Amino acid sequence: MRIPRLFIDMMLVTGETICLPRDKAHHISHVLRMRTGDVIKLFNDSGDEYESRIIEITKKNAQLEIGVSSCVANESPLSINLCLAIARGQHMDLSIQKAVELGVNTITPLISAFSNVKLQDNRIENKLAHWQNIIISAAEQCGRNKLAQLQNPVAFSEWLDTATTMTRIMLHPGKQQSLSSVKSVKNKVALIIGPEGGFSEPEAELAQEKGCVLISVGPRILRTETAVISAVSNAQQLWGDLN
Repeated sequence: MRIPRLFIDMMLVTGETICLPRDKAHHISHVLRMRTGDVIKLFNDSGDEYESRIIEITKKNAQLEIGVSSCVANESPLSINLCLAIARGQHMDLSIQKAVELGVNTITPLISAFSNVKLQDNRIENKLAHWQNIIISAAEQCGRNKLAQLQNPVAFSEWLDTATTMTRIMLHPGKQQSLSSVKSVKNKVALIIGPEGGFSEPEAELAQEKGCVLISVGPRILRTETAVISAVSNAQQLWGDLN
């Protein structure tokens, strides 16, 4: 039987007893339906996980005894920064979820010409919190002990002037070059993917001027989330850890 996993933003020390925050206690009690004596794996973004046991649980509280730690080496040797133009609702959520499952290290939300989501100051905080929860849930599910780093949203043109130390690959329909033809990738790559309407031609031209490689992932127009899955999977197969 698969042991449930739970991310917790706390220091974890083998042999110590901790009291979970109320939201985490509620989760293991009401969502996971766990009981006293059950085993759960805890991780805190250190790279290790701790097989722990529930020693007391109520509707609002849970105490756990921290067990022995182990290091699971399942991070890809390829560092991927997914630069994803902000898309609506489930398109963005699914893209982030699948990117984490496929081993992306960093997620940078981009504000592009065709982005149809307008972020005010209070909405940015809410969106970042929402996306961070998706990252955590995806890491819990797929077995990663390191969380993908979520960057603050940035204008596409501004981002082009900053991330200049890695190979930058932009998906743009109609281009002849494919991902497999990109030769300069070592261990770090940025994959740049547009919103539902893609990137504008001026954005594509600017990206090319700034040294980005423009590619196509096939003859069909893909939804944002499909493009993410396709591009990240192909990159991991070419240079990462997908067989």
